[in-house]
Amino acid sequence: MHCKLWLSLAEKETVKNRSKKSSKKTNPSSSSSNSSSKLPPVCYEIITLKTKKKKKMAADIFPRKKPASSSSSTVQQHHQQNLSNNNLIPAPNWQGLYPTIRERNAVMFNNDLMADVHFVVGPPGGTQRLPGHKYVLAVGSSVFHAMFYGELAEDKDEIRIPDVDPAAFLAMLKYIYCDEIDLAADTVLATLYAAKKYIVPHLARACVNFLETSLSAKNACVLLSQSCLFEEPDLTQRCWEVIDAQAELALKSEGFCDIDFQTLESILRRETLNAKEIVVFEAALNWAEVECQRQDLALSIENKRKVLGKALYLIRIPTMALDDFANGAAQSGVLTLNETNDIFLWYTAAKKPELQFVSKARKGLVPQRCHRFQSCAYRSNQWRYRGRCDSIQFAVDKRVFIAGFGLYGSSCGSAEYSAKIELKRQGVVLGQNLSKYFSDGSSSTFPVWFEYPVQIEPDTFYTASVILDGNELSYFGQEGMTEVQCGKVTVQFQCSSDSTNGTGVQGGQIPELIFYA
Repeated sequence: MHCKLWLSLAEKETVKNRSKKSSKKTNPSSSSSNSSSKLPPVCYEIITLKTKKKKKMAADIFPRKKPASSSSSTVQQHHQQNLSNNNLIPAPNWQGLYPTIRERNAVMFNNDLMADVHFVVGPPGGTQRLPGHKYVLAVGSSVFHAMFYGELAEDKDEIRIPDVDPAAFLAMLKYIYCDEIDLAADTVLATLYAAKKYIVPHLARACVNFLETSLSAKNACVLLSQSCLFEEPDLTQRCWEVIDAQAELALKSEGFCDIDFQTLESILRRETLNAKEIVVFEAALNWAEVECQRQDLALSIENKRKVLGKALYLIRIPTMALDDFANGAAQSGVLTLNETNDIFLWYTAAKKPELQFVSKARKGLVPQRCHRFQSCAYRSNQWRYRGRCDSIQFAVDKRVFIAGFGLYGSSCGSAEYSAKIELKRQGVVLGQNLSKYFSDGSSSTFPVWFEYPVQIEPDTFYTASVILDGNELSYFGQEGMTEVQCGKVTVQFQCSSDSTNGTGVQGGQIPELIFYA
């Protein structure tokens, strides 16, 4: 390791003269002339000395402490203060409190100390003035680098950013200064916008991951619109998976009315929507009502049709059940008299009229069935139902949507059963339904459906339960498997403590899980 020492040329000359005296005498005339001459101007050069010891960095001397340590807790304290107070003055010699450059850098987050630029963030009437340090910002973002050090850099002390939410801008600054990602459900979209605008890709990826994990039928339509805007194809695909499988929930959500017209058209065109067409029709009318308000139009039938435009013809009205059309769409007032007459003729006449509406039914989704038994049997003294619960736990390795269960029926001829099915996660009920099914005496399974498919996240155990009520003995499964591969989805099974009627991994009821993937 080398260390550098600064010496003046005059000092170097003195060293040389001393070395000469030890070897020979100095010329008197020469010495007098030298003493009378002026010294050259002082300038410096670097000479290198070899040292044996390796120089240690701060991180070597002060190893990074665990989160519970006083240093780390002090940093967290600064972060919390800086979120709301950008005039925080550190203690004297504050640099010595933090062993790493990351921690010292974090002190500057939202801090006026040494700030050389300020941002006025937010729309008029909701602005917030935030301090910044050009060097730190330029290191964290190529946009900031171009803004402060590029060829067209402008030397401004204050920069206005009206299109970014202050909380989102702070979240981005916290990532740049502190290397920490702090996201919240109500600001994550705005943070994604900021990360995209200033090209902070790792923060943008974290925002997308956050959105994917919090994705549900309630927000899928809004996130679909935003994912297209931000050009995030993976998030777009996840949104479509939720919208397709839980279409009726998504279409009835408040978020559906907040989407733009282009997203509305793409949803109405969707071939794999798993919903009744009357639900699609009603959702479109709800969107039209909110759109009229956005455009400051009177809430009239004419204006609803006006804002829907050609998107109205993407609704497959001729594929509705006749009752749904007669009691719903035909009486909504949105259709013209000629359109209503032609659609009635489409239902009843042998020679069908030409329609502007799409007349081919949507394909929807094809449910998959995971069968967990290798055989089934029946005995004269087993599997009666007297209000006891049959239950099993399962986990999947990919997100799926449980639509219902396949259940065994009577082993003594045809019979009717009443079934209460339920799906829970850690004791919380996610879905349940009470229905009846008729079995024909065969060993086949009979589907029982939830009202809406239930979203199942990977790598978490869920509890599937059923309480059957029926007078007849039923078939039951044998040679159960702990793991079943069903298409691209792997399903694991384990026994449930809720089971009080004998069902377990090796045998019993609930032979099938019916799901969309």
